[in-house]
Amino acid sequence: MADFYDLLGVGRDADADTLKRAYRRLARQYHPDINKEAGAEDRFKEIGRAYEVLSDPQTRARYDQFGEAGLGGAAGAPDMGDMGGFADLFETFFQGFGGPGGSAGGRPRRRGPQQGD
Repeated sequence: MADFYDLLGVGRDADADTLKRAYRRLARQYHPDINKEAGAEDRFKEIGRAYEVLSDPQTRARYDQFGEAGLGGAAGAPDMGDMGGFADLFETFFQGFGGPGGSAGGRPRRRGPQQGD
């Protein structure tokens, strides 16, 4: 992948306003609703990712120091949100022990609302 500064067409010393102007100009140019050329949508996504990283001072500092490797996999990492994936892992693990995710009477546990007694 190209350097984020190159994608936005700015120098490494660009301030927040310069980054924002460059991002908006390119986002309009490559927006899939406006630009129907092949590859425009991918370019639009790359520009958005570059701005996302460079507009946050902490993330930008890591990127400046380590490149994309400094982003720690955040580029494609799934959003854990409320740790749903972590909770599912424990539920799967404890199913065989009759714990919170275990099955009652051999029936799999239903998810979502259930009819009351």
